[in-house]
Amino acid sequence: MVLADTILLVEDDNALRLMLRGILEMQGYQVLEADSRDSALDILKIPSSVGVVILDLGLPPSPHTPVEGLALISMLCDELRSLKIIVLTGQDQESAAFEAIREGAFDFLAKPASTADILQAVRRAFLFYRKEQEMAAGGLTRLQLNARVSDGLKSVRDEVEEKLVRQVLQETGFNVNQSAARLGLKRESLYYFLKKFGIERRDD
Repeated sequence: MVLADTILLVEDDNALRLMLRGILEMQGYQVLEADSRDSALDILKIPSSVGVVILDLGLPPSPHTPVEGLALISMLCDELRSLKIIVLTGQDQESAAFEAIREGAFDFLAKPASTADILQAVRRAFLFYRKEQEMAAGGLTRLQLNARVSDGLKSVRDEVEEKLVRQVLQETGFNVNQSAARLGLKRESLYYFLKKFGIERRDD
């Protein structure tokens, strides 16, 4: 694992935080823990290799509202724009999830999220994190999303995927084998994305 594969887990439910930490550490990620906005900010003041933040919107002192979580997202997106923030929401908190996306969150997971969904979201977040680091090193701006929040959360995630797939295909001259390798996908899975997004591929 590279140093960037460090996750900050911000969750005030001790049992859930312990479970999530176990899931992530079994996959080789380094996990730092915080249980409030202030403790999360304290951790991030210290230089570290954190690339992804998993954040519960409901944090003390207002654990039953998204106020603290949204405030933290806003602060992180202003000060540490390279971080990828994955938001944990309740099943009845879609409006809060929309607001989190507006504030700059990268992705969201509705609780209870499956292990597969958690790991997929984390892998996608790190994929974008690394890609943006490469682009920044080359003097390019970070990938931007243009999906309207009113189109729904799924459309936001679809645009994330489509932009990354198109970017990598362009860089490889639409070489499917090379693109699949860069994206960490099987060739067959990349063909699925080509069909899903209506991307016309050139001959390999």
